[in-house]
Amino acid sequence: MATEPNSNARKPFAMSRRQFLRYTAVGGSAAAFLAACAAPGVTPSTGAEAGAGEAAAPAAEGGGGTMVWMGHQEVAALSPDDTGPSVQYVLIANIHNPLVWSNEFNELEPMLAESYEVSDDGLTYTFKLRQGVKFHDGTELTAKDVKYTYDYYRNPDNAAVRIGDFGGIGSVETPDDYTVVVNMDEVNAASLVNWAGFGIVQSDYHAEVGEDTYKTAPIGTGAFKLKEWRAAEFTELEAFDDHFRGRPAIDIIRQDVVPEPSVRMIALQTGDADSSVWPLLVEDSLALKEDPNFTVFSTPGNSIKHFPLNNTLPQLSDKRVRQAMMYALDRQRIIDDLWSGAAQVANSNFPPTSFYARDDLKKYEFDPEKAKALLDEAGWIEGGDGVREKDGEKLTFTITTITGDQARRPIAELAQQMFAEVGIDVQLAEAPVASILEGMRNGTMDASLFNWTYTTNAVEPDPFSTLHSKGGNNFAQYSNPRMDELIEMGTQIVDPEERKKIYDEVQEIFVEDVPVLYLQFDEWLNPFSNRIQGLPVDPKTADEYYLRANEWTLAE
Repeated sequence: MATEPNSNARKPFAMSRRQFLRYTAVGGSAAAFLAACAAPGVTPSTGAEAGAGEAAAPAAEGGGGTMVWMGHQEVAALSPDDTGPSVQYVLIANIHNPLVWSNEFNELEPMLAESYEVSDDGLTYTFKLRQGVKFHDGTELTAKDVKYTYDYYRNPDNAAVRIGDFGGIGSVETPDDYTVVVNMDEVNAASLVNWAGFGIVQSDYHAEVGEDTYKTAPIGTGAFKLKEWRAAEFTELEAFDDHFRGRPAIDIIRQDVVPEPSVRMIALQTGDADSSVWPLLVEDSLALKEDPNFTVFSTPGNSIKHFPLNNTLPQLSDKRVRQAMMYALDRQRIIDDLWSGAAQVANSNFPPTSFYARDDLKKYEFDPEKAKALLDEAGWIEGGDGVREKDGEKLTFTITTITGDQARRPIAELAQQMFAEVGIDVQLAEAPVASILEGMRNGTMDASLFNWTYTTNAVEPDPFSTLHSKGGNNFAQYSNPRMDELIEMGTQIVDPEERKKIYDEVQEIFVEDVPVLYLQFDEWLNPFSNRIQGLPVDPKTADEYYLRANEWTLAE
């Protein structure tokens, strides 16, 4: 469905406050959202109070024990701007707090904001901050810190990865120490999920040391503070005694870097670890699901398992080549043979659970003959060695997988064979995740294989970060003026039915241009030892439940 540009899309429009809040709460609990947006002095509801699930009670005073998590890759940095990889996000979000956050029930929940108001036209956000909140260095959080954080990370000169989260902000005012007013130049329906969900830094400290140093030594208001960080080995956080919600009951969170899923499985079974932030091999997760000593959360995955491709490479710049590769991939076989069936074929960048997802889009069924025909049409002719050539150049590129990634490496190996069947030569390499992210962002790497979210999350559809030509995580170096236009329009429309028209076309363009080779949406399986007490009940999305660590205790 095509949508013509709306000349009025950027203009403020009148609607009631109730309409605005109802529309921006689509996909979550409207009741919880409305409570969270209550007038100053009204205490917003939590996810549990809204009936979406059962959250753990606040931790008791005192502390005890070390809880060990495991991740599959190094923790490269700890700034709020580095929350892309899950293994970094769960640590960064325990060190820092935002004004509000989207919790494990896909509902907005207040954090540093005691309450907030949104104007009827959606152009003014007024936050009342909690008083007495301390940073890890003992200084008090004030409106100055919020303004500094927003102004720094939205400044193009600072080249923040998450700069797209701050779209539409015109200015940030601080009428007093505990009031923040964000004035929008244009409506941004993703505001409360994006910029209001960004962790706040200690402004004086950050200004003194700079972002590069801050990435290695952050100071936030979170329930845990950094104790020790060794990027490729482990990260330790310790309980913050003066945390505004009370001292956590657990003394230490330690996240070990354990690339091999089989080793993570053994560590869980022997009691050397309590949880794996990054899922195990699917068959191991399913085995733990039947083990009474473990709780395994199973939630729909929002991230696509995909091959990001550098669209600026001559051999990958023609969409017919990228389409051909989609037809050459037997994605259902990958799911069945390599993922124990615990996933579903992706048909767009939107997860199937999203309100905005379409099921009537162009499909890429496994069809090697169609792949060959497209490659012929694009001028790539099979050479004597079976590899296609054009203008003296071979159709070859390198897929770089994450070092030690036993789970996804076999997918790359099988894809290599499938591509060879249609005359595409793929070489395989490995590198640390930090090198891969840097290489894909900078356009110095051909392709990789990992999971990433090509919307904001399950509730918010904005894909600016990954699909806009100026997106901080535009791994494909993808540029389509119409896609940019739609993405910019999408956040300026609040009514979900009207927004859906925009994202309908976004998905059409995505499946036609194939900026990345999209494989599957996984069933996300995270195991927890029953030594951890106070886990939430029936969470709706992954990762966010790790932000409840301040409420958990450890059984002896």
